[in-house]
Amino acid sequence: MKIVCIGRNYGAHARELGNAVPEEPVVFLKPPSALIAQGGPITLPAFSADVHHEIELVYTIAHRNGHAVPDRVTVGLDLTARDVQQQLKAKGLPWEKAKA
Repeated sequence: MKIVCIGRNYGAHARELGNAVPEEPVVFLKPPSALIAQGGPITLPAFSADVHHEIELVYTIAHRNGHAVPDRVTVGLDLTARDVQQQLKAKGLPWEKAKA
């Protein structure tokens, strides 16, 4: 399973966080371990004092007759350790640790 995420595709939110709005959305991956079932426990990371939440639209993609097509739609809760993300971005490092 591959979890592909799209970031900064909502201009107002990007600006709210002090980020430039890119001409193309930012694409990043999350590991399958980032998923939990509805009602499952949510554990906040002990290494962050600034975890933000966002409600996201989630699509699953199916392959039918050699084509990728939308299969199911739901909502998801995305958590980001903003303090960790900012530290990693300042060093030019991937910020996966802040999202996974």
